[in-house]
Amino acid sequence: MIKGITLVQAVGSEEAFGKLGGLFAALGFEPGKGWEDKDGKGAAFLAPVGNIELVAGRMPGVPKLLVEVTQLDAVRAAIHSWMIANFRSEDVAAKLSEAAATHWNSRLVRVDLGDGLEVGFWESENPLHGKPVAIEGDLSAAGMRFAIVTARWNAVITDRLLQGSLDGLTRSGAKMADIEIVRVPGAWEVPSAARTLAESKRFDAVITLGCLLRGETAHYEAIYTEVARGIGQSQQETGVPHAFGVLTCETLEQALDRAGVKAGNKGFESAIAAIEMVSIQRKIAVKA
Repeated sequence: MIKGITLVQAVGSEEAFGKLGGLFAALGFEPGKGWEDKDGKGAAFLAPVGNIELVAGRMPGVPKLLVEVTQLDAVRAAIHSWMIANFRSEDVAAKLSEAAATHWNSRLVRVDLGDGLEVGFWESENPLHGKPVAIEGDLSAAGMRFAIVTARWNAVITDRLLQGSLDGLTRSGAKMADIEIVRVPGAWEVPSAARTLAESKRFDAVITLGCLLRGETAHYEAIYTEVARGIGQSQQETGVPHAFGVLTCETLEQALDRAGVKAGNKGFESAIAAIEMVSIQRKIAVKA
């Protein structure tokens, strides 16, 4: 039912009205519908998010009109450029403050537009500020059981992926006794083994590892499509998280890069994803 909040702010003079409107326009506010009659006029400026704050007791020492922004330093630079064009240069330093830290975990820039009208622009230093509360997984693997299915084909790659997965799991608190490794001939056989392991209900997650190189035939396309489909279907139908660590590369060099040489280790990344998904499932189950 609640649609929006409008703060109606009186300004002391026609000059201040024009300056504030010019500043907001320069900063990129979306213009709303204004009005004008014999007694006065108004100009609306729209922002994606608004709120009203009620205070009991001593008022905080901040401007009554506060605008939350991102990239505060860039906003201040834009305000400075606008003020240079609209104020005497010797007044700008006095009317525009530097970005200063506050006691409420943010930084604040004050702009004095005259006639008692002061605007504050602020940016939170909390990276989660304003973000919706979400269920997210923890990265502790303590007490979790994992199965790793790895292909022997292209072992120079898959052995590196396997080592990366084991590294990720044990670094995160998993015990080697709680990790079962299954080797299959190639990537084509990975989904079948993963499905069998998931259906056993002995494991909290299954990590699938393999490597497909394109070569000079369409064989690569057919294998990859079925491997991806089979792993996804196994995850959906068993309810056990499956981490996808099957590389699909044009060349051996690309595969080596993604197995720990230059571009991280896909096996390690898959292990971390598996841990997080187990944690998320447990949290959702508790809420349910």
